[in-house]
Amino acid sequence: MAVKFELIKECGRTKARLGRLHTAHGVIETPVFMPVGTQATVKAMTPEELQEMGTEIILSNTYHLYLRPGEDLIREAGGLHRFMNWDRPILTDSGGFQVFSLGPLRKVSEDGVTFKSHLDGSTHFMSPERATEIQMALGADIIMAFDECAPYPSTREYTEAALERTTRWAGRCKEAHGRDDQALFGIVQGGMYKDLRERSARELVDIGFPGYGIGGLSVGEPKLLMYEMLEYTVPLLPRDKPRYLMGVGSPDCLIEGVMRGVDMFDCVLPTRIARNGTVMTSRGRVVIKNADNTRDFRPLDDECSCYTCRNYSRAYIRHLFKAEEILGLRLTTIHNLYFLLTLMKKVRKAIAEDRLPEFRQEFFAEYGYE
Repeated sequence: MAVKFELIKECGRTKARLGRLHTAHGVIETPVFMPVGTQATVKAMTPEELQEMGTEIILSNTYHLYLRPGEDLIREAGGLHRFMNWDRPILTDSGGFQVFSLGPLRKVSEDGVTFKSHLDGSTHFMSPERATEIQMALGADIIMAFDECAPYPSTREYTEAALERTTRWAGRCKEAHGRDDQALFGIVQGGMYKDLRERSARELVDIGFPGYGIGGLSVGEPKLLMYEMLEYTVPLLPRDKPRYLMGVGSPDCLIEGVMRGVDMFDCVLPTRIARNGTVMTSRGRVVIKNADNTRDFRPLDDECSCYTCRNYSRAYIRHLFKAEEILGLRLTTIHNLYFLLTLMKKVRKAIAEDRLPEFRQEFFAEYGYE
């Protein structure tokens, strides 16, 4: 098998679980947060820096790599791992979310999606088979089925039609997939309708995949509604397969997702807000560009041992941002990724010690969540 999921422990008081996901390029301890390297790079980071802070898997994006530089060039380079000098696991999403985010720039049919590139306006066509073919050329350890992600809010009629198309496309992706060293995950859709979520999950399980993404959440709905959908959807998925909540990366959502049985997460949030000068700390978010940091010679977080916090002060990093120096956004990016990766280590430890509810309460109190 391309991947093997080893379920180590289930938490008695929540649905959280510890696991190990074995791939051709290494073992991933779950629950895990995956930094996003959209265009074959995690912005502002080197692969060596990611490895030093404990990153076990990263995510790249099929849509963007298809447009630039193209899967043929990456295949010629020896695959995505060799192209970007990353020897640990990689997951590529199918590009479905990006294509459907183009709005009026795309047209959906049963065959696939015709869309215009956001780069130059050129016309392209992406089918389930084509999305799978591109991902096989990229060579990631885990790839995702091409799906239709319904926006929030959406009518029941549209959501049901998108679900049905997603199921049909998932079957076509599975038929098109032909790499034994690569795992294809299906993606559950169904919007905010419980019965549609159930239908999608059951249909995908009937097709059979080595893992399952949960899509169509974190698309603008209230967090409590997302948690409600997770509570209903996750138990419908196989106990012995990894569950991947797509596009989620705030500390509260990571913890709440883990408590509902999710094993894998990804999000651009930590790197994106870092480039805008916002950092996560044990006592909540800090906007480093604010004037109150001008003469603050403390680290970003007194409790953090990342490279940034060991070596630089808030005052210095604020100076870098005000002077528009690249080092500033690199230092905040290093910190934010380290913060989330360390948070997930603490979550795994809390699960192992049967104290995840207590950890959640302590973390939320410190961070400032209600």
